[in-house]
Parts: sequence; C-alpha cells; structure tokens
Amino acid sequence: MELSDVKLYDDNLELYSSQLEDIKNAKEYVYLEVFRFNNDAMGQRFVMALASKAMQGVKVKVLVDAWGTKQEMDFFKPIIDAGGEVRVFQKLYFTLNFISSNHRRNHRKLLVIDNLITYIGSSNISAYSLVWRELNFRIEDRMARLFKKVFLDNFALYRKFDFEKMRFKRNIFYKKMMIMQEVPSRNRQRLRHKYESLINNAKKNIVIETPYFLPSSRLRKALINAVQRGVDVVVVAPKHSDVQTVDIIRRHYLGMMHEHGVKIKFFNPANLHAKCMLIDEETFSVTSANFDYRSFQHQHEIALIGKEKKISTLLKQHIDITLNYCEDFDYNKWLERTRFEKFWEWFFLPLRFMM
Repeated sequence: MELSDVKLYDDNLELYSSQLEDIKNAKEYVYLEVFRFNNDAMGQRFVMALASKAMQGVKVKVLVDAWGTKQEMDFFKPIIDAGGEVRVFQKLYFTLNFISSNHRRNHRKLLVIDNLITYIGSSNISAYSLVWRELNFRIEDRMARLFKKVFLDNFALYRKFDFEKMRFKRNIFYKKMMIMQEVPSRNRQRLRHKYESLINNAKKNIVIETPYFLPSSRLRKALINAVQRGVDVVVVAPKHSDVQTVDIIRRHYLGMMHEHGVKIKFFNPANLHAKCMLIDEETFSVTSANFDYRSFQHQHEIALIGKEKKISTLLKQHIDITLNYCEDFDYNKWLERTRFEKFWEWFFLPLRFMM
C-alpha cells in the first residue's frame, strides 16, 4: 500500500510557500523542529504564521538548536505570547571544555501538522539559503502520527545531555519504510552502519547527494568495494559549499576515491544542500544527516529509509536534474594542486572528526 500523497521540494521558495500555506490551514497542531531559524525576512514570516495559529488555539511547538539558531528568545516572543511553546536545544555553555561540551546538536528538520502532513528533508528556515538546491518531501499520510511521536520525544530531550539512548534510537516501521532516529554516539552509529549495509548490498548503482562529503574509512571502503563489484557509484556535492574548511578537508579524499572508480560530480550553479542516497533506483534515504563524521557521531538526526515507489521515483527525477547542472571532478587539476593547498589539507585533516 502506497502513501496517500507525496511531493518533492528542492527549491526553498516553493517549500516555504507550501509550508506556510499548510500552517495557515492547521486545525489541531503545528510541530516544527529545525536546526537554523534565522531572524530575517523568511524567519519573521514563519514566526508570524506560527503566532497567528497559536492565537487561534492551535497547539504550536517549536524546537530550535542553540548552535544553529543564535537568535535571542525575543525573536520568538510573538509565538510564546500567543500561547505557543519554543524550546532551545542544549544552550551553549562557555567552559574550558567548550567544544566537547557543546558539540552535540539537534540537526533534524521536521514539520508535522494535524496527524496528516509531514515535511522531512534538508532545509532550515532562512532567507540566506533561498537559492540553494535542497531536498524535502511533503508526505500527506497518517504516517504523520509517527513523526509526531518522534518530535515530542525530542522536544522533551531539549535540556538533557545524558539519557537512555536506546529508547530514542528505535526504528519505527511503516509500510515499506522505516524512520531511523540517530542520537549522538561514538560507538553505536546506527545510521552509518545502515548506510554501510545498503552500500554493501547494492547491485547496480548508488547515488549520494551531500553538501559535506567526509566519509569515514569504513564508508570509503564500502563505496570502493561496490565499484569493484561492478556497481556504478556517484557522489554529488557542491563545487563550493558554505563551509570552506570542509571543502579543504574533502579535497584530500577526492583523488583516492576517483582512482578507485568512484565518480565525483560537483553541482555548480549554487550551493547543494540536499542529503539523500538512492540505491538501485529503488531503495532511498531522505535525511537531515550529512555524509560526514559530525552527523553520524555527534548530532541528533533523522532519516526516512525504504522502498516506497512514489518517493524513489521523485528522488530519481530530482537526481537526474541535479546531474544536468554538475561538472566532473578534475583529477588532473587535483594532481597539480600546490604544496600550499596540500599543507592546508593536512593541517585541517585532524579536525575531520568534528566536521
């Protein structure tokens, strides 16, 4: 049995318009979880829309991350004054151990409305990223009840550093899909292990879209082994992401991956912020997680993984369009990079575990 209705949004302006319209029509509740909620023209529109629904008696709950959302609570005051709840996930503490104490972040992007509509994907709320290429699904289905539970569990965790992790790592199965919840862990990186399994079982092709490509040694090995089995492996990343340090570290791996047959494609028109994987044009992962150490080890992430035909078909169409705007990795140019460029790669390489 397929989902009732599914739409894909890879343009933020279209996505925000759809989300604001659904918020406007909400009757029971609006639950929003997002890493970055900026105080700009787009963020202000969402604040006003959420405050309006709260004044109408609709339950409004908002969870933002303290690292990604640096606005003071005054920015969200209209929502709070109207009766909505706004929580900030693990506020930053300035201690001698600042980095390790504050590195666990909530990176999820989720909007659930009225037990009926779910938005899941890669987009934050920001006018800054209007021209970025993203990947978000609007799913109109009773599956929203399951995402509601996921949201409420994380909403309750917003100030807890230590908690019973297994409760919040349970897979939730629905039709031909599962909701995978990832929480910070150095030893039990379930989403990374799932990706390794999917890659190891691929038969024909693998496409990965990610803004930050910093794969662990096990993921690099899985991708290379897939190529050796005859699988066509394509990694799509932005030519220039919004985090220059990640691009420098990424450059260290690209030549080796290319030498082993992994095809590297650079999206050129703007920043690519989509996060997905498609295996054999059938099995998909739509997620908030990047293909890097930080997402798999340090952050609260969420992924929808499965074989739902409506989603895989739309995802294949999205990928085909993305590839039309890509250029191939230039291996010869990589070989000719300067000593200065190589120095910065090695200088920043130890930071990969925090990226």
